[in-house]
Amino acid sequence: MILKYDVSPKIAEKIPLSEDERIYYAIPYDIDVDGSWIRGAYLFVTTKRIHIFDGEIIKETIEISELSRAKAEAKVGGGILVVTKDGEDRVVVHYSAKHLSRYAYIARGINILISGRFEEVESSEYEKMCPKCGRAIPGTKNCPRCSKEGGFLKEFIGMAKPYKKDFFGVFMLMVLVAITTLLNPEIQKHLINDVLKGGGGFKHALVLLLIMFSLSVSIVVINYFKSNASTKLGAKISADLRMALFKKYQELPLAFINDRRPGELLNRITQDTTCIREFMEDVFCNLFAVLFIFIWDIIFMMVLNFKLAILTFITVPLVVVLIVGFRKTVYRIFHLQFRKNDDVSSDLQDVISGMRVVKTYGREEEEANRFKGLSTEFARIQRKNETFWAIFYPMISFLMGMGVVIVVFFGGHDVFNGKMSAGELYQFITYTTLLFQYINWMSWLPRELTLLTSSLERINDILSQETADKDTETIKDIEIKGKITFDHATFGYKSYQPVLEDINVVIKPGEMIGIVGASGTGKSTLINLLMGLYEVDDGHLLIDNVDIKDIDSKSYHSQLGVVLQETFLFSGTILDNIRFSRPDATYEEVVKAAKMANAHDFICQTPDGYNTYVGEKGYSLSGGERQRVAIARAILTNPRLLILDEATASLDTESEFMIQKALERLTKDKTTFAIAHRLSTLRKADRIMVIDGHNIAEIGTHEELLSKKGMYYNLYKAQIG
Repeated sequence: MILKYDVSPKIAEKIPLSEDERIYYAIPYDIDVDGSWIRGAYLFVTTKRIHIFDGEIIKETIEISELSRAKAEAKVGGGILVVTKDGEDRVVVHYSAKHLSRYAYIARGINILISGRFEEVESSEYEKMCPKCGRAIPGTKNCPRCSKEGGFLKEFIGMAKPYKKDFFGVFMLMVLVAITTLLNPEIQKHLINDVLKGGGGFKHALVLLLIMFSLSVSIVVINYFKSNASTKLGAKISADLRMALFKKYQELPLAFINDRRPGELLNRITQDTTCIREFMEDVFCNLFAVLFIFIWDIIFMMVLNFKLAILTFITVPLVVVLIVGFRKTVYRIFHLQFRKNDDVSSDLQDVISGMRVVKTYGREEEEANRFKGLSTEFARIQRKNETFWAIFYPMISFLMGMGVVIVVFFGGHDVFNGKMSAGELYQFITYTTLLFQYINWMSWLPRELTLLTSSLERINDILSQETADKDTETIKDIEIKGKITFDHATFGYKSYQPVLEDINVVIKPGEMIGIVGASGTGKSTLINLLMGLYEVDDGHLLIDNVDIKDIDSKSYHSQLGVVLQETFLFSGTILDNIRFSRPDATYEEVVKAAKMANAHDFICQTPDGYNTYVGEKGYSLSGGERQRVAIARAILTNPRLLILDEATASLDTESEFMIQKALERLTKDKTTFAIAHRLSTLRKADRIMVIDGHNIAEIGTHEELLSKKGMYYNLYKAQIG
């Protein structure tokens, strides 16, 4: 029995099975046909049948062999599982939104069973539901959203682990600072009792003063080395985290990057890593020294005068209660400040990136007002937080000041009564001052820890994201010949909303395939899969009979050429932009590629030729010039697989002619996929693929599709009038 989702064995035993029948899926549904919420109801899918179990009995059984299709449809607030029998659709179960992705998975599994490809169901990865958030999670892995056990300490230890030696060195310096700091009051006591009041000689006083001077100098020197070591450690950790985040951004799937705001991702690398560096420099470098002094300070005070120590500690619980009591408040308000800062950064990033659009539509004032609103809200929250701290911190300071007053009053009384020497009182006052000084320091700790915790959480939120782990034993470095196979490939940016469904087609090496269809039918999605930006949810995408998942990514992309409608050029020279696809290319190879792309002539007319600097996104060049630079970039790699997405759209006639000539040279003997709205540009394609209804509606040559008088015929006639 294979249960793809967790369900009680007692419930599973109620499902009648024949000898050669097994349960493949068990998943709850929580809405009845009349829209009422229900509990304990399950949908079971076996090798042969679908059972609808309402918690008590099996309400209905459907034979899979009688079905032609299953699909999960998303509705407002939930979804429905629909099966097709004898050409008619019928709803099997209703479910809430939290089950959307699961039922999409189930529907694809049922379709696999309908097609008879049982081995794919057998080998599919075991899945279960997270008991906390209800999301589907693979295998025995913890849910990436909910597996944050251990909190701050676990995250900090994880961050510090690679730097054990550096942390140990800083720790030892902190211990030395603590020891020298605690020794000073003892020497001061002897100076008062033995010299000032006891009549000790000049030599005795000089020795004590030299010891005090040596301890003071030692504290300064050790603090210098400690601060220097902490600063270096903080800078090292910050730099390593920035690099780790940058690498992670490049490893993460494009879907994750698209779901996050640019300013938010930028702040992870800049602001959050800086916060960690500042914590190491300003807080951690003193943390253990403070704790060490604090503990021994209390012990010395108890030994020196137990009664006076107890009186001193009266105010300490009040300070601790205030610090602990407001800990969650401090975390909440500063975490909110971080989020608002992300909003400001993201909006600024959007406006700067889209400044051409802003100016085109004269929206400068409106955008300025919107940014002002976000900035004002951030300033309001920041001001509110600082006001809270301005009130909270003096309260702590006042309570600690009262502790010193208590020591002076009762300690002076003991000196007058002969129960305590003047030197011991001075020593006790010094220890008390140290105690409250470090309590005062620790009162800032919740704020600093909150900033650190928020930064670590935000950084770990990125670093803990799972990437597709490829089995190194199956990874292949192949030389692409150009055969492309879509084998029952299904994909959706959201698993419960497939954009492409059950795509089956084989492309021969060197064949040029035109892709046409209405907007939103999945043309760009198809090439996104070919570019390796996304992986199919079900089925396979094969390159020369090898699953694209098993091909070394770097090797694959080095043999891939891409020219998109929206050409992106980096800030830099034309030479750098062409070389981006192959950094080791010689100058002569770059020039040759530019000539093939019909770009050499216009490049030579620029002020500095190939060393001409192009601005942000290459906007200092015209659309046709940018496109020809992009073609030269693609030519430079001599790709075996070529993808063209509206490469000649929105260009003037002359630019289009130049680019068409360049593309003819580029596509020769290469497997090519070309998206085009102008169907006339695809006449030379070996075959044309019409995408509609999440699938391939038609495929054939230009003449074959026209003779069918189907969808392509209608599109073509509409364009030529």
